[in-house]
Amino acid sequence: MICGICFEDFPSAMMSAVACGHPFCNSCWAGYLGTSINDGPGCLTLRCPDPSCAAAVGQDMINTLAREEDREKYARYFLRSYIEDNRKAKWCPAPGCDYAVDFVVGSGNYDVTCRCSHGFCWSCTEEAHRPVDCGTVCKWIMKNSAESENMNWLCLGAWSDHGERTGGFYACNRYETAKQEGVYDESEKRREMAKNSLERYTHYYERWASNQSSRQKALQDLQLMQSVHLEKLSDIQCQPESQLKFIIEAWSQIVECRRVLKWTYAYGYYLPEHEHAKRRFFEYMQGEAEAGLERLHQCAEKELQVYLNAEGPSKEFNEFRTKLAGLTSVTRNYFENLVRALENGLADVDSHGACSRTTSSKSLGGSRSKSGRGRGTSAKSGSSSRNIDDSSHWSCEHCTFANVRSATICQMCHNRR
Repeated sequence: MICGICFEDFPSAMMSAVACGHPFCNSCWAGYLGTSINDGPGCLTLRCPDPSCAAAVGQDMINTLAREEDREKYARYFLRSYIEDNRKAKWCPAPGCDYAVDFVVGSGNYDVTCRCSHGFCWSCTEEAHRPVDCGTVCKWIMKNSAESENMNWLCLGAWSDHGERTGGFYACNRYETAKQEGVYDESEKRREMAKNSLERYTHYYERWASNQSSRQKALQDLQLMQSVHLEKLSDIQCQPESQLKFIIEAWSQIVECRRVLKWTYAYGYYLPEHEHAKRRFFEYMQGEAEAGLERLHQCAEKELQVYLNAEGPSKEFNEFRTKLAGLTSVTRNYFENLVRALENGLADVDSHGACSRTTSSKSLGGSRSKSGRGRGTSAKSGSSSRNIDDSSHWSCEHCTFANVRSATICQMCHNRR
């Protein structure tokens, strides 16, 4: 048989054809397939080499006649095409990640997590951002990128001219000096409004960024705990690693709560200032969430260190286990309630500032941390033994578990009331 490309005569065993029957030698097929695959994803619609023929070249032909490197490249094109054409699958947006994520329709949650541990929003592919919606995230990102333009309103100078000698990028002393000298009288009101707006933005941005940094640090601590400390603690306390998973759960919860707390500051920035009742309740819930998270973080970080540095098993380790597991559970429940309340737009807060039991959720207890990895925006939240929802519960001052009123011993940590 004569090959239609090189016009050489070959035995039929060395010739191949697709459904149309046009015969070409295997060597010419390999060259044709390799050239087409190297040209790009168009190889997925490859046709017979005969110019007058439109017969499709199937994947079986690729697998049989193409070189190994060409087959691998074709498989990548094929997979990419499948993902991009499938509305229920997307590539993970994390840098360097080659995984695709399949979305479960009807889950009611657009935050997904890739196998590489990167969490992102299915709708906008930005990082996971509950409780704020995609529109708020878009506005917040644009606001951050336009920060330099906001600064220029103060003295009408170039952003590049600012720095340490002008009092910092966010505190221009040129504006204050000129204001005192009366140079800016004409536009003083406009600049004063811009200054107040910038200070308000800076307040929220600094706390947003602080929680982002704390989350990154907590994520590193979690990875270190999984790779190093868990095995060490297992040897010291003479307990299998399977019984120490409560520590991993605590650190995973800290990482997740830092992410939620970070985005509450973007939520607070765009919460209308005239809705005073909602703003007061939001700041209260945000402050309680921050205080409870600080307690969990303190327990998982500082108190755990005592047992990591111990020379042998500690009798108090089981008490620590109970306390940390209790704090993890309470913090998880509170943050879940917080997310639901914010996603609902704080709809249960009426015009007089009252709220329903379902929205107010359970207090985490404890006073506000003064050191704080991310500073709160509201006033202190009162004593550690405040009532939960109503007078039928009391909060344990040791683990913050909400106990029924009749109980005299905490059901979680077994400490007396």
